[in-house]
Amino acid sequence: MRSILSKYSNLTQRIIAALIGAIIIVGSLISGMWYFFIVFLAIGVVTQLEFYKLVGLDGMLPLKTYGTICGIFLFTLSFLIESGQIEARYYALIFPVVACVYLIYLYRKQVSKPFRGIAFTFLGIIYVMVPFSLLNVVIFEPGAYTFILVLGSMLILWSNDTGAYFTGVQFGRRKLFERVSPKKSWEGFVGGLLFSIGMSLLIDHYTDVLQSWQWISIAFIISIGGTYGDLVESLFKRSIEIKDSGRLIPGHGGFLDRFDGLLLSVPFIVAFLKIF
Repeated sequence: MRSILSKYSNLTQRIIAALIGAIIIVGSLISGMWYFFIVFLAIGVVTQLEFYKLVGLDGMLPLKTYGTICGIFLFTLSFLIESGQIEARYYALIFPVVACVYLIYLYRKQVSKPFRGIAFTFLGIIYVMVPFSLLNVVIFEPGAYTFILVLGSMLILWSNDTGAYFTGVQFGRRKLFERVSPKKSWEGFVGGLLFSIGMSLLIDHYTDVLQSWQWISIAFIISIGGTYGDLVESLFKRSIEIKDSGRLIPGHGGFLDRFDGLLLSVPFIVAFLKIF
């Protein structure tokens, strides 16, 4: 795909890749819960592997394979429980499965600082796969597959990214967080927020799963959480002196670049929906 799009400008590549990705994600959500499971699990796994690859560049030695297995287990378990196929008591299995990380490092030889590897193995699970697993809590409410909340959140997130990008390019003057991300501006943030609110109102007009104030609140959560998610990932990339987390998505970089806003937004969305 990259070779096919290489003849186009970066902006054109960005738009084409975004459209293809949106079609795959929206299609999986509409098609049913098992399509959602396959697509979002695949995205989560690729993103987690990308994270482990990046920390490896900085000299850390996480358990790439077992950490990813834990991520797959967490997503699959939450999917089965939230969809009502198994009981919630099986959440207790998470702790012994993840705790095996300690045992594996205990038997690994020639690892000078094992607890650094342990910490980054856990971080890959918490940072990437916990948010993806929490999507199962949103999409099954309660037990029944209702994709509108996840689809609406994705549309708001994409609107925020689009609004922030184009507003920032056209009007960006005041730096938002120059130390971490020199290109981000307050104008871009406001533009992304306005696009998010507009999309939330549009979704509210055509659906009845939430009240207007709830959709607008989710727009605020995604706009703020998405911005901070991008800043957190930028801080991570600057710490290992790289520009993009990968090259799998033309015009966007890697999967971690593309879904960093989702990773920080989802826990707050779940908390909001459960409390309010």
